[in-house]
Amino acid sequence: MHTNGFESQIADINLHEWGRKEIKLAETEMPGNISMQFQQKLGLMALRTMFGPQKVLKGAKISGCLSVTLQTAVLIETLKELGAEIRWASCNNFSTHDHAAAALVHSKSANIFAWNGETTEEYWNCNQKIFEWPDCDGPDLLIDDGSDCTILIHNGIKYEQEFAKTGAFTNPDEFENREFEVMTKMIIKGLRECGDKWTKIGNRLIGIAEETTCGIHRLQKMSKRGELLVRAINVNDSVTKTKFDNMYGCRQSLIDGIMRATGIMISGKKVVICGYGDVGKGCAQIMRAFGARVVVTECDPICALQACLEGHEVKRLETVVREADIFITASGNRKVITTHHMEQMKNNVILGNIGSFDDEIDVDGIKKYPGIFKENIKPLVDRYKFPQGHSVIVLAEGTCFNMACANGNPSFVMSNSFANQVLAMIELWTSRNETKYEKGKIYVLPKKLDEMVARLHLHALDAELTELTQEQADYINCQVNGPYKSLSYRY
Repeated sequence: MHTNGFESQIADINLHEWGRKEIKLAETEMPGNISMQFQQKLGLMALRTMFGPQKVLKGAKISGCLSVTLQTAVLIETLKELGAEIRWASCNNFSTHDHAAAALVHSKSANIFAWNGETTEEYWNCNQKIFEWPDCDGPDLLIDDGSDCTILIHNGIKYEQEFAKTGAFTNPDEFENREFEVMTKMIIKGLRECGDKWTKIGNRLIGIAEETTCGIHRLQKMSKRGELLVRAINVNDSVTKTKFDNMYGCRQSLIDGIMRATGIMISGKKVVICGYGDVGKGCAQIMRAFGARVVVTECDPICALQACLEGHEVKRLETVVREADIFITASGNRKVITTHHMEQMKNNVILGNIGSFDDEIDVDGIKKYPGIFKENIKPLVDRYKFPQGHSVIVLAEGTCFNMACANGNPSFVMSNSFANQVLAMIELWTSRNETKYEKGKIYVLPKKLDEMVARLHLHALDAELTELTQEQADYINCQVNGPYKSLSYRY
């Protein structure tokens, strides 16, 4: 791992020139505009002009666990421009753009601990590294994806409290999955070296901003049980994140990932989309646009009805498991496609996950299946041959293949998501001495900021907003300059 004398762990520092060229290209695609006042700098870049001179994040130490991509590099360097210091790891073993990581380290924009192809042990070690600030107990703020690092902190505190109380710790015989096993063993090993590391980190941490639907589900469970120890901002449910990144971003990166991984003809194929939330909607749209016959599986009757009225069939997985050519999981749940399902599938069907983590497709189960034969076709494309004679092709080992097999969501839509992340960091940092946000609770950014993010991107699309008169604003009970919708409005 080359680090150019700057504390980091990356694949190859020599990739920095390539990375810098592509980061500059990404910057031009992360647009929007609010007025000539900001010199035509757009979107995420406009935030640098708006808040950079005041260094609104000066003194803030930010740790991040979010895929180290070209787009994330623009986010990181925006946070730095606003005055923050940054340590960063990836939320996915296979999503790191090594040349982007090299560029960030070479310019000393952030301490990066990420490379493409990390093992599970390396992944959790990198996550631990982002909390090991050399001059303090930990970060002030955390940007998380999937709540992995939030859970790492809370589990660390739980084990430290148990150890302090009893002088021992409970080492479970069975774990929820491989990820939790490795994380727990790492925490327990660290207890022998420092008994209050995670407690100190938790005490220092001002707040977190969570990026994903799955991560928000985890936080909500923790908050409901009274276990969430910090204040949190739900970036995922900003409209300019969930309705744009999740739907329009996945709509493009889904097809990009499948084509790069397999080059398969989509037209005429029967494609099953498991889940019809925002991600599933985007996936279904693009598959139908490419000529596929789309079937949706859903547990939610409202989402199921939406799928029907969009012209899709809605069936149980068991009804179509023997018929489909491609299966895409986008549910945010676990064990959606099991080994029992795979036993019944056609030969050489393609299985890809664009939903949560690596839990939706039971890859661990298929690896342990008696008599299974695994053939690696190319990086992150594996064919598993069953003793019955048929095979299934699994993309990216069940992780988000749109990130691993392709470049993830495009820069334009990530500019929306990451503008929300910057605003969340500013909110948490500038209100750190106030009682605006309570520990243990989850907040959404004000709609005024949501609308601002959208405004920052409209100029790039040559869009013109209609301006309300005062009479019109009064009639629909809003301000002339917004916000225009109530908090309960569903876009």
